[in-house]
Amino acid sequence: MRSDDKEFDDLPDEDSDDEESEEIEESEEGDEIDPDAPLRQPIVAVLGHVDHGKTSLLDYVRGTTVVKREAGAITQHIGATEVPYDTVSKICGPLLKDGTTTLPGLLFIDTPGHHSFTTLRSRGGALADLAILVVDITEGFKPQTIESINILKQQQTPFILALNKVDKLPGWRTKTGSFLANNANQSSTAKQTFQNRMYEIIGALGSHGFDSALFSEIEDFQKTIALVPTSVKETGEGVPELFMILMGLAQRYLRGKLLLDYGSSEGTVIEIKEEKGLGKTLGVIIYNGILKSSDTLIIGAQPEPIVTRVRSLLQPKPLDEIRDPRQQFDNVKIVGAAAGLKVVAPNIEGVVAGAPFYSAETDEEIDEALDKLTDSMKSNVKCTDEGVVIRADAIGSLEALAYELSAAGVPIVKASVGDVSRRDVVTADPSEEEYRSILAFNVKIHPDAKNELHETGVTLFESDIVYRLLEDYQEWKEKIKDKQAQHLRDDFAHPGKFEILEGHTFRTRDPAVVGVRVLGGRIALNQGVLRNDNSVVGHIKSLRSGDQVLKEAIQGDEVAVAINNVTVGRQISEGDVLYIEMDERAILKIREAGVKLSPIEEDIITEMQKIKRKDQPFWAR
Repeated sequence: MRSDDKEFDDLPDEDSDDEESEEIEESEEGDEIDPDAPLRQPIVAVLGHVDHGKTSLLDYVRGTTVVKREAGAITQHIGATEVPYDTVSKICGPLLKDGTTTLPGLLFIDTPGHHSFTTLRSRGGALADLAILVVDITEGFKPQTIESINILKQQQTPFILALNKVDKLPGWRTKTGSFLANNANQSSTAKQTFQNRMYEIIGALGSHGFDSALFSEIEDFQKTIALVPTSVKETGEGVPELFMILMGLAQRYLRGKLLLDYGSSEGTVIEIKEEKGLGKTLGVIIYNGILKSSDTLIIGAQPEPIVTRVRSLLQPKPLDEIRDPRQQFDNVKIVGAAAGLKVVAPNIEGVVAGAPFYSAETDEEIDEALDKLTDSMKSNVKCTDEGVVIRADAIGSLEALAYELSAAGVPIVKASVGDVSRRDVVTADPSEEEYRSILAFNVKIHPDAKNELHETGVTLFESDIVYRLLEDYQEWKEKIKDKQAQHLRDDFAHPGKFEILEGHTFRTRDPAVVGVRVLGGRIALNQGVLRNDNSVVGHIKSLRSGDQVLKEAIQGDEVAVAINNVTVGRQISEGDVLYIEMDERAILKIREAGVKLSPIEEDIITEMQKIKRKDQPFWAR
């Protein structure tokens, strides 16, 4: 691995002297793009598992300690921070050469470890232009890492993976500046440990369908996820490369998306917060156009959009944090995309995080905005005739929950934004037992819904973390299946195989009593005993273990079995391997019910099929 500056020659770099870079680009719509057209700053989301270093990354850049002021050092609210080009240039140093970018800077969104990112939607889909997925290199992938990857995949957001906390690797000597320069001075042991950890993460990304490599080894950044090792809490090691790659990727591949628009603004609400002296305020991200202090705002809300007027626009200073500013906000008259700010406006009850908004100056623009909001507030969740009911606090999180359920093979009968209602319970009540449930993400429960839940017995799952909702539902579903399997065991024989132990004949007949070992599955009262010649030679009359009377025995148990209508030495003998007689209807019923059988139970059924098909070729097909 080389560590000189030549290593960065292959990284995304838009403005170079070759003829190819001088060609006029085309936008996604096919229109020509002026290479000199002004660009807005890209919106960069920071995601990852709790405590892997998301907020610490921005704290390093800002020179702040927001993470220390968060409850439990965990991000509780979505934040936004503008990092101007001058700061980016200082961070990157010589890695970001003069003239390589026309971007005015970067706007970072810092999200909590749960699914808040999913609420951040633009009219075109994902709000973020790029994302950084922060992974603790010493821990690797965690549940919220996988959750974040699924979200990024679902929303088709390009991302870079920050291999954070390299300073925690045994023997690693971290220092400020370039990772590559620092890596060259590490011991062979530390280098090898780093390589091993990195390849584990490359493998994990591969299992999710992504090719990845260390950033310095990538030829095509559109096909390969860049891994950038960092130490954001200690020295800022690797941060120069991280920012340089962000700027390069945005400049080279996202220019058409970043063209500066001087029309009316479009944005997303990220937070509703009561501010002393101001009342309720909206924390917002403007992703397109211009917002003026004299504008009318049209905001997505429940049960219907809100039309209101801007009272004031409060913008944090560069490098300051919208949710926890160190300095007073600037009261501004006009703000252009991309930007994070607070909006003071009356009559904003019903607005939820993730709601889109538009600004307007004329009645015609207001009508157009209302039409666009109608489309923006619709979800893309596909519902079926049966399945679970889901509720979420915003369209984005609703779609994210639906995406995870779909991946797990769970159908959805109803999907809505807002609090759980009595109608939701009524919808869930007549469903099949495994679907008689409501999954509620970060919403409240109406009092009449609580009463209906109590009366109907519909199960409610609540959480502000999607994977916990899924885990709780899957655990509950398994219990339902176990209960169904128990009912099936009562109604039908299950796979069972046992051996008569040598020297353990206690009675030869009327009934025969022998000691047996259960080789697989289970044996129970009143079940037929099948020999390998396809003859049923008796039924189990009783089961005992010492003085204990049993209803059934499972694999590994050694018990005394009373079998009627047989004589030891004639129909059965010590050392015989026998089976539980199964009706083919029982096998089909077990399959239909989705009852999970162990590999040994599956083997027993296969053995029985061979026995039965000697006389019945189509048995249990």
